[in-house]
Amino acid sequence: MPFPTILALDTSAAHCAAAVLAQDAMQQSATEAMAKGQAERILVLCEEILARSGLGYDDLTAIGVGIGPGNFTGIRISVSAARGLALGLGIPAIPVSSFEMLRDPFAVEANAAELVIVEAPRGAAYAQPFRYGHPTDKPEIIDPMSPPEHLCRADLKVTGHLAEKVACALGAIANPTTSAEDPAARIARIAAWKLAQGHDITQRPAPLYVRAPDAAPARDKPPVILA
Repeated sequence: MPFPTILALDTSAAHCAAAVLAQDAMQQSATEAMAKGQAERILVLCEEILARSGLGYDDLTAIGVGIGPGNFTGIRISVSAARGLALGLGIPAIPVSSFEMLRDPFAVEANAAELVIVEAPRGAAYAQPFRYGHPTDKPEIIDPMSPPEHLCRADLKVTGHLAEKVACALGAIANPTTSAEDPAARIARIAAWKLAQGHDITQRPAPLYVRAPDAAPARDKPPVILA
């Protein structure tokens, strides 16, 4: 089976990020810090990344997109862009969560029991359990200083935000610290694995929100999520 060509994009935090994976190698990747303007920048950045890779939209096998949890409006921007591109090109748009982005993209199927922790506002954290790369339950909000006992598993490994503290509280093992730097490159790798597994390729991506919004709505209307 030929290697897929995947365009990955992410605006789930204060950045615009895009990457192209082709021939099982990262051709181009870029992350630009920005608190505003992602909606205007993300597709332009994708075009620039593709051009520097010597590729066009018609060369793509799939789109990978970060779905959060993260910035509420930012997630909607990248998900809307990915769904629109996928619809127009007739290719899958593959969701990659912030939990999946913190896992090792070169050992996605590792660990029979892994708990991934994502930082949340006000000292809280989001937690989601995985088994061999697949989530086994919905994410939940926890106190990382006192994680609930029901998250404990035999031979549990903890990855991500405050992994050492959470692992110590649960009697688990902390994985080596992972970095969310170069988010689009990580999304591309995980999307390629999902495509090969036939996982998460039939349903359109949707923002992953663990908590309800607790701030006033933005003045600007959020982008429309294509049906």
